[in-house]
Amino acid sequence: MANRGESTNSRAAAVARGRWLEWATVGWNLLEGAVSLVAGVSAGSISLVGFGFDSLIEVASGGALLWRMEADADPERRERAERTSLRIVGVCFLLLAAYLLVDSAWSIVQHEIPRRSPLGIAITAAALVMMPVLAKAKRRTGRELQSAAMEADSKQTEFCMYLSAIVLGGLALNATLGWWWSDPVAALVMVPIIAREGIQGLKAKKCNCH
Repeated sequence: MANRGESTNSRAAAVARGRWLEWATVGWNLLEGAVSLVAGVSAGSISLVGFGFDSLIEVASGGALLWRMEADADPERRERAERTSLRIVGVCFLLLAAYLLVDSAWSIVQHEIPRRSPLGIAITAAALVMMPVLAKAKRRTGRELQSAAMEADSKQTEFCMYLSAIVLGGLALNATLGWWWSDPVAALVMVPIIAREGIQGLKAKKCNCH
């Protein structure tokens, strides 16, 4: 009986920690998205604007996981919430991939040169520091809860880290070497990665959560 009580308390603590991590994710990505969009529009940077939209998608994903945490005690409701939210996020990712593909190709053809963006460099560099910390904590909590959804969300946070590295590289090359094409090329590199995530989200495979 004591072991069962300890197990229940341990799970409750893990759910509370998972909820806190998702709120942290939502808060950070709201800031990251707002700064990236403002900096991207000001500098005419396609990759930075795309990164900003990706941050807003992360907010939607974090909101879905918060919904899942609220439904933790009801397996049927929890699975339904996961499947629905995965499909919604999947559609968002595919729309983002389509936007980046068309806008990046157009920018290269038209030879549109983005301006330097110190603010964009700062926010993507900060994301490179923040995202690995969040991803590691989410992955650990997901394993503790035996939640495939939480672990998938940790992978999505890692994915955001990779995107920030790609965008930062493009911005840095444009700022230091004047390689204007590095920005749209960086955005094009993001397209297949984002599209793959979108397709996986639409498939919304059954989650073996306990």
